Amino acid sequence: MIDYKLLEALATVIECGGFERAGLALGLSQSAISQRIRTLEIRLGQPVLVRSPVLRATPAGQRLLNHVQQVQLLERDLAKSIPALSEPAARLRIALNADSLATWWATAVGSFCADEGLLLDLVVEDQDIGLRRMREGDVAACLCSSPQPVAGARCVPIGTMTYLPLAAPEYVSRYFAEGLNETSLQTAPAIVFGPNDQLQHRFLAQCGYHGSFPHHLCPSSEGFVKLALAGMGYGMIPEMQARPEITAGHLISIAPEQTLQVQLYWHFWRHGGGVMDRLTQALQRAGTFQAS
Repeated sequence: MIDYKLLEALATVIECGGFERAGLALGLSQSAISQRIRTLEIRLGQPVLVRSPVLRATPAGQRLLNHVQQVQLLERDLAKSIPALSEPAARLRIALNADSLATWWATAVGSFCADEGLLLDLVVEDQDIGLRRMREGDVAACLCSSPQPVAGARCVPIGTMTYLPLAAPEYVSRYFAEGLNETSLQTAPAIVFGPNDQLQHRFLAQCGYHGSFPHHLCPSSEGFVKLALAGMGYGMIPEMQARPEITAGHLISIAPEQTLQVQLYWHFWRHGGGVMDRLTQALQRAGTFQAS
């Protein structure tokens, strides 16, 4: 049986960013917090924290944090049926792609989190690899493009995001004056979110091109659009995010007949309790974010 006082100390140290602040939050001395962490590590036979250069959980520590989150969610459900129990504050660690976070996510979950008193710990990952966080036990849920559920988890479709290959008009005139061809795709700079971002490769494959291409790396959805507006490259941008710039004529498609449809799936552990089910329902209701 896990001593939940030890897990509470671990979770509070990570949340507060230090032993002293964790002690203040729990009404304990710094040495008492340190002792609880040492006791936990002795019982596990491995460290749960990396203390320098930046305080963070080890892989084993993160799995324990994920477990704490799930227990807190279940305790919230129990408190609703037994009012004498105090309902604990819950923080849910979720992996999702930056484009969803920059567009529809906040609208979908804002009211729900306020009503439930739910706190979120959001981990931004490319939609193609977010599920790895679930397999590693790093998160309690994830939003990604894979329909394959992890053992012990549920997977439900949420909606489809439409991406367009957009760039500034001057950029299109410079690199694609003669349309899309092998030469233009080989030489025109693209914008890619990160090394794990496969949207650009999918688009080029749709165009029949499988070669290399020059590209900027920009791990920010907002920065991604700004680079495109500055004429630095073309990139796959969500239609709903770029709609104002398209309407104003600041961004145009390099291939008006081409779009990229990405189906998103919500993965969550089966034993997340009623709050996870209700969050899933809120996300399903928001599944109308598809561009029309």
